[in-house]
Formats: sequence, structure tokens, C-alpha cells
Amino acid sequence: MSPGAATPADPGRRALPPVAGRAEPVATDGPKGDTLVRWRVLALLFGLSFVAYVVRTNLSVAAKYMMPELGISEIQMGWVFGAFTFAYAAFQFPGGIAGEWLGSRRALVLLAVAWAALTLATGWAPGQTIFTGSAGLGVLLLLRFTMGLVQAPFYPAYAGAVAAWFPRAGWALPNALGSTGLALGAAATSPVVAWLMVTVGWRASFYWTAPLALAAAGAWWWYARDTPAEHRGVGAAERAWIEAGRHDPPSPPMSKPRVWRQLLRNRETLLLALSYFCMNYVFYIFFSWLYLYLVDVRKFSVLEGGVLGALPWLIGAAAAALGGWACDHLCARIGPRWGCRLPCVVGLVLVAFFLVAGATAGNPYLAVLYLALCFGSTQLTEGAYWAGCTFVAGEHTAAASGILNTGGNLGGVVSSPLIPVLVAHFGWLPALLTGSAFALLGAILWLFIDVERPLGAQSPA
Repeated sequence: MSPGAATPADPGRRALPPVAGRAEPVATDGPKGDTLVRWRVLALLFGLSFVAYVVRTNLSVAAKYMMPELGISEIQMGWVFGAFTFAYAAFQFPGGIAGEWLGSRRALVLLAVAWAALTLATGWAPGQTIFTGSAGLGVLLLLRFTMGLVQAPFYPAYAGAVAAWFPRAGWALPNALGSTGLALGAAATSPVVAWLMVTVGWRASFYWTAPLALAAAGAWWWYARDTPAEHRGVGAAERAWIEAGRHDPPSPPMSKPRVWRQLLRNRETLLLALSYFCMNYVFYIFFSWLYLYLVDVRKFSVLEGGVLGALPWLIGAAAAALGGWACDHLCARIGPRWGCRLPCVVGLVLVAFFLVAGATAGNPYLAVLYLALCFGSTQLTEGAYWAGCTFVAGEHTAAASGILNTGGNLGGVVSSPLIPVLVAHFGWLPALLTGSAFALLGAILWLFIDVERPLGAQSPA
């Protein structure tokens, strides 16, 4: 039984059906007697998102010192980055199904424990010797593929938890705050791991970050539950507030395998995934190659590159929250169709502009500022993408979000290994400009996406 599904033993426990038709105005403040448990659950989700990006971003920073010791070239490191993104993309939809089946409480604990184990193992990767050659490459490929596999279900499960714990027209900001958490995690990782590499070595940077995942897992298991109905701290007012405006499904209930097949053929989920692919093509340029670009191309020092590399993530953290807040207010006032569409179209056009400006700026500090604004513009769109997915899929948000994030991370599968190849043949400017082209395509696709057509009311694509 998925989180939030009604059962005979719990007649008060409501499902999360798709929402049909134009959104009615929804109040954005809480009810009287609000117990605020949902915000504490969100704080724990935020912490998990922060940790998720610490343990996945540390390799991008540590790569500067890892490559010579392990005998790995930049193109081979691109394969390592690509191994993560390939597994991360391939297991999004199965991970979303697993999150829906296990429930967010169990799923997120299991994932975080696995992150800790794999982070420790990365610090033990064998160096290059006369006997082993470049064995470190094979070990890193395996570890990063596995890390991608166990990171894949996280954001689909996160979105499913948000759908269960927050009211209609209030989904974008909580989802966007997950992006704020990941951006702050990446921002913290860049200077901290750079400092650890200089002071205690790159291997210790993995040993010091692994315990964060275990602490986050313990806190989530202790406090969180799959739905408000299962949490003893949720008052009647808060539960009624969360459930307000959730209408009955427009069609008879279907078995889960049938729903999952329909999601894979659904026009809106596929268009959302394709547009998300375009945005994440740019996102993964920053995720995989920003630090090396700042050090090798813009000629910043190791420590200065670590500090400046945090700026895009800090701006992205604020922009994600702003975009989520704007999306929720627009959805409440003008409906989900344009409430989700406007932040994405505006954000993606700004991505295209600032990426060109950053790639062509002569002053390296001005280039960093433009690139930071470019990344911030990608994050303006995050809440709208995930909220749009929830409007379409309702109680099956976790599975639908797996499709959305499959598309998004295929952008990483393409850009992470492609960028160094383009750089080797054409230089950094043409490589970065491909991101502007994808951003504009993603904006155009949003003109054809209608999140007011929920799953049961649509024809297959």
C-alpha cells in the first residue's frame, strides 16, 4: 500500500489523487492550532538533501588530487562521473517505484546508510603502482555506479513525502527547498573538501563526510512517518489543512502496475522529463566540471577555486526557494498550468543568457558571477518541475518523479562525458554554448506542458 492510500482500517486516511481542472484559490497560511509537524519533517528532508549532495559532490572537488595518484586522466574521470549519472538516471523510475512501495521512512534510511558505506569505500580506492596499474579507475567506476544506484530513489521518495505531507498548491516550495538543501550541500563541499585535501589529504575528505549520512538516517527514522495519519504529533487542524482541496480521482482506481505503465506513456510526464533533461544538461556542467574549469581555465588557485566554486551553489540555494515560493503563489492565484509554466520559461531563458555571458567574459571574477547567476536560474525552475509532476500524478508522485528525474539525469549522462570531449576538440566556449541551446529548447517544451490534465484524464502519448 502506498503512502497516503486509504484502507478499511483507517477510513480517515485519504489518498493523494490527481487534481482535476483549474486550481481554485488556496490560502497560503496555516490553520489555527497548527502543530507544524509537516515543517519539522521538511527540515529533516532538507538535511537529507544537504547530506546527499555532500557525499556525491566530494568526488568532483577531490578529483584534482585523486587523478594523479590513481593514474586517471580527465577523460577517464569523465567516465567515472558518467558511471554515477548513468546509474542515477537508469534507476530513477525503479527507485521511485521502490520508494512508493517501501514508504519514504524506510526507503530514505536505507539509502542514507548506503551512502555512508560507499563514501568510506571511496577513500580506500587503490593507488597506481607498478603491480596494480590503474586499478583505481575500475574501483572508482564500480563505486560511483553503485552510489548512483542508491542515490537514484532519493528525490522521487522525497517528492512522495512532500505530496503526503503538504497541501495542494503548496508542493513547489517544499520540493524547491530540497534543491536548496542540495545546493547548500554542494556549496559547503567545495571549500571544505578543498581545505581537507590541502591539510589531511583527499582520502580523509571522504572519511570525514561519511558520518553525516549516518546521522541524517538516524534522525529521519526517529521522527518521520510516511503520512500525517501515522504521526502522533499531528493535530486535527494540521491534518485537515494538509488534506484540504484533494478531490476524488477522475477515473476508477487502477492497479499499481497498470498505473506505472500508464505513467510511462503519459504525455505530460514525458514532456516534463524531456524539458528536465534540457535543464539538467546545464546543471551537470556545473556539478561535474565547474571546479576544474575555475582552476584550469580561469587559473584560480586550489583554495580560491574551492571558495569561488561555492558561489553558484549559494545563489542556487536562494533561487530555488524563491522559485518554489513564486510557483506556489502563482498556482494558488492563476492555476497550476501557468503557475508552473512561468517560473520554468523565465528561468531557462535566463540560463541561456547567463551561460553565454559567463563563457565569454574576459574578467575571471565577472565570469564567476555570470556563471553563478546561470546556475541560480536553473534552480528557479526546480520547484515548478516537481510540483507539476505532483499535479499530474497525485498519489503516484514518487513513481512519476522517477520518470521526471530519469529525463533530468540523462542530461548528466550526456553532458558529463561529452563536455571534456567537446573541450578537447573545440574548446570551452563551444562546449558551454551547447548548454544555452538546451536551455532554450527546455523553455519551448514548457509551452506544450499542461499540468492541469491529471493522469486519469489523459490519453497516452
